[in-house]
Amino acid sequence: MARATEIYSCQTCSSSYKKWQGKCDTCGEWNSIVEETGKEAVPKGLSTGKGRNLVFTSLDEDTIEHKRHMCGLAELDRVLGGGFVPGSSILIGGDPGIGKSTILLQAVGIMAKRGHSCTYISGEEATQQISMRARRLGLQDSPVQLASANSLRDIVTSLEKSKAPDLLIIDSIQTMYADNIDSAPGSVSQVRACSQELIRLAKKIGCALMLVGHVTKDGQIAGPRILEHMVDTVLYFEGDRGHQFRILRAVKNRYGATDEIGVFEMTDKGLSEVANPSSLFLNNQDREISGSSVFAGMEGTRPLLVEIQGLVAQSQQATPRRAVVGWDSSRLAMILAVLDSRCGLSLSGMEVYLNVAGGLRVQEPAADLAVAAALVSSISDIPVPENSIIFGEIGLSGEVRAVGQTDARLKEAAKLGFTAAIIPRGSKVKKSTLKIIEVEHLSEIVRLFTGKKPDQSVKAS
Repeated sequence: MARATEIYSCQTCSSSYKKWQGKCDTCGEWNSIVEETGKEAVPKGLSTGKGRNLVFTSLDEDTIEHKRHMCGLAELDRVLGGGFVPGSSILIGGDPGIGKSTILLQAVGIMAKRGHSCTYISGEEATQQISMRARRLGLQDSPVQLASANSLRDIVTSLEKSKAPDLLIIDSIQTMYADNIDSAPGSVSQVRACSQELIRLAKKIGCALMLVGHVTKDGQIAGPRILEHMVDTVLYFEGDRGHQFRILRAVKNRYGATDEIGVFEMTDKGLSEVANPSSLFLNNQDREISGSSVFAGMEGTRPLLVEIQGLVAQSQQATPRRAVVGWDSSRLAMILAVLDSRCGLSLSGMEVYLNVAGGLRVQEPAADLAVAAALVSSISDIPVPENSIIFGEIGLSGEVRAVGQTDARLKEAAKLGFTAAIIPRGSKVKKSTLKIIEVEHLSEIVRLFTGKKPDQSVKAS
């Protein structure tokens, strides 16, 4: 017979404990363990003959391709892989005030004007507040069905009794609660149960479901990690409060490419699309400045040019400072070690600052060579060659390794008026109008800015 039991669960990683404790042993978070009351049933064996037989098919079975619903925001459609897939579930997360509700209201507003049926259910705002935002965005005439509700039972009942919408927005999943679970909204059990039921409903009625998720202080979506495995697509809305640019990034997508990004600009009329983000992330390219290089990166299938700024200064402290914005700090430490050991640049007593302009975060290793060029340029006070882009991965021995999608990077640079490219030797270049400068070792970059031969030691002064 089932008996009531007390379960203590971590609200960050969903680990369970038999008693309360201050720190979670799994994720290391403090004060994240709360009590939940559940039912613990005595396990019983499964006897055969009581289930239904499964129908197995082969891999070559003909499948029906669902027609995607385009929302009208080209950047959002790009990240989704071409629009909303009927029956799919999407989870979007981001910092408070970053623009999650704004972009979703714009999406449903434009889709509704195009003849699609869209439903927006908010557990955080009243319908009057959503209508006020719609007027500010110029979407007050859009036939969107609005509702303010927190009860999962009410939401499921209303949707099953009405015509299924093409797109359903739940803002946010942490505010929903199921009345058959004895825990507060936002707890691990509530988030898991509500998400599972909404995903089941979306697949049953054939509508695209979009869930808004809160994030923790580390930038991860709050609640159990299983939530990201349950949905088909996971999107993160990134941005810096000091910049007007917002980046929508797909970290998981069963119906499209991962690491695809869409770039938006926050204005008083909402979020506007940025068709050519490379031009926005590049500043002061009309004059030569030391310590600055242009990196030709790839975000999903999109080539993106971004300015990398480096500053090396004499330190007055026993432990020189290393400050990084928009890049991996451990990767910077590796580049500095290679410059010291393989190229003779003594940087142990220098402070190093690195910044990716525009608030963008670069993750691919192809930025190694551009970072090294910016640092060496700052040391020598010699600007990077005019109208040049740089990309390449650096190994621990100082060798420069080729990276993928070289032609796409070069094509984007040529479109923006660049005339030269410093790339790894051996890169496969089909055709390019740019002047190609190939490098095989990091010491060639040092020689380019200092005039020293690779076997000569160069000391930072």
